[in-house]
Amino acid sequence: MFDSVRFLSNLSTGHMGYEVAKAAVKKRHRVTLVSGPTALKPPAGVKFISITSARDLEKACRKQFPKNDVLIMSAAVCDFTPEKVSFHKIRRTKVKRINLKQTPDIVAGLSKGKGKRLTIGFSLETKDWIKNAKRKCVRKGLDGIVANHLNSGHRPFGAVPIKTALVEYHGDVKYLPRMGKRLIAERILRWVENIRA
Repeated sequence: MFDSVRFLSNLSTGHMGYEVAKAAVKKRHRVTLVSGPTALKPPAGVKFISITSARDLEKACRKQFPKNDVLIMSAAVCDFTPEKVSFHKIRRTKVKRINLKQTPDIVAGLSKGKGKRLTIGFSLETKDWIKNAKRKCVRKGLDGIVANHLNSGHRPFGAVPIKTALVEYHGDVKYLPRMGKRLIAERILRWVENIRA
């Protein structure tokens, strides 16, 4: 947040994360869903934790991850946050510049101490989406990453069918044809179970 009425955000709606949670519950997994503000209703059968900031997300994940076997981090966390937050509304006539700082890389931090647990991340790129997803997977120490791309003909936000790919740490890539996020979530769960096998 910049002040009490403004904040930095992005176009993510939460649909993918909620569909993954639903698919996991359907497969009888014990599920903790950590979610930022969204219009979506938490699926039945999950332990639901509501958060509003990247700092809240990091705190919740650090507390919950040791109690779980797999972290699937679909959250689109903003890479930057204001250095200072004002309790009062910032007037444009009073402030000429707002300085930003990097937010912590939550999934990379959790991956460092994962032990035998799995960490799965998500990636959204505007170019070289597979190459960049592979690099991100290795750099963050993830077991796998769900790669998404954005261009004029492919906008992966909301409840829309999309093309995506599942990228494993050692470089294997499974391309998925255009499909709805419910089906993608089911494929992600099967993929994660195979990685654990």
